[in-house]
Amino acid sequence: MPAPLREGAKVVKLWLDFCQAYRPCCMKKIKYYYNTNTLRYEKLVVPFRVKLLRILGFLATALVTALIIVVIAFQVIDSPKELLMRQENQRIREDYVLLNNKVKVLQQQMVELEKRDNHVYREIFEANPIPDSARAKSMEKQQEIKLAEGMEDNELAYSIASTLDNLTNRMAFQTKSYTDIEQMIKGKEKLLAATPAIQPVSNKDLNRIASGFGYRIDPVYKTVKMHAGLDFAAPQGTPIYATADGVVRLSGNTGNGYGNHIIINHGYGYETLYGHQYKTKARAGQRVKRGELIGWVGSTGKSTGPHLHYEVHKNGRHIDPIYFFYNDLTPEQFDRILKIAASGNQSFD
Repeated sequence: MPAPLREGAKVVKLWLDFCQAYRPCCMKKIKYYYNTNTLRYEKLVVPFRVKLLRILGFLATALVTALIIVVIAFQVIDSPKELLMRQENQRIREDYVLLNNKVKVLQQQMVELEKRDNHVYREIFEANPIPDSARAKSMEKQQEIKLAEGMEDNELAYSIASTLDNLTNRMAFQTKSYTDIEQMIKGKEKLLAATPAIQPVSNKDLNRIASGFGYRIDPVYKTVKMHAGLDFAAPQGTPIYATADGVVRLSGNTGNGYGNHIIINHGYGYETLYGHQYKTKARAGQRVKRGELIGWVGSTGKSTGPHLHYEVHKNGRHIDPIYFFYNDLTPEQFDRILKIAASGNQSFD
């Protein structure tokens, strides 16, 4: 037999012997490798150190992979607790929007109340308006509180709390203002009673005003001078009435040109003067009521004929009496009497 065939037969025989001898071992997944030096299949033996390194490498790879999967999952998918917190946060934001809208309505109502307080109620009583700085002076205190609390507070809750605190402060000042106005209202009846409001003589036909307030021609010196009151032309003995409640401060002739005259102190800065009377009825220190008889028309003092010289003073200043007849005149009559008093004629005194 040729040499190549002999070698081939030998290899086949070795393979059959190997399979017959090692068949049970193959069933146990024992690994072998072909040793080219010995031309035989030998059992593969892996060192324990290599096995340990392989196990540790597998565990590390598995752990890293698991961590990556968990991180990705938490970034994309909410946990049940996070889902509840997100839903709660959304509900809080919706509640905040509702509360914020209600606060805005309250702020608008507060602005309207403050505006009416400053420009309506307090003007009626001639009271000074409350400055906005007084109503909102707690803003600096709120800022100090915020700095002290730090930045850990919920911004939405703090925004609502600070706004409500501001409204509470403004409402406190507004309540005090209305309390003051209530006291003014209680005294308003006395104020109205002390304010001159009628003509000092009966003048239903509006034909008794002979000279008005302002610069007029002096009947004696024939020069233009300030006439500080109204002249009511009337027959001697015509009744004169107090135009508001008050106390008679002066009654008689002091030689100042007014002749027999009366000055009534009404309080609240108001005084009225009734000059050139034929005779005075009210006496100094006497308390009189509006419409009460205090004297009679005459021509005493610096006067060119029977008339009543009537003046109104407010805090020592002379005021045009024409604006203090609102109790006994209609709007049409008031318009007519304004035109009569404005005529630049000669005065009686």
